[in-house]
Amino acid sequence: MEHTGTEYIGTVINGVVVLENGTSLPEGTRVRVAALETEPQAESLGQRLLKFAGMAKELPSDLAENHDHYLHGLPKK
Repeated sequence: MEHTGTEYIGTVINGVVVLENGTSLPEGTRVRVAALETEPQAESLGQRLLKFAGMAKELPSDLAENHDHYLHGLPKK
């Protein structure tokens, strides 16, 4: 099958192809979709920090509530 139409570029958002520049095609238009190679997305800060979750041992049981006490010497709550 040979390519006979115009080429559009878009992004899949929630399972729907959204074309760039607000382009829309008439209902019923036949299309061919080919995924383009993309750069791997960088890990978010949360994803990078999650690697350390659960590594700290022997912390006070009230650390979440009184972190300002343990970090800065403020009175406990």
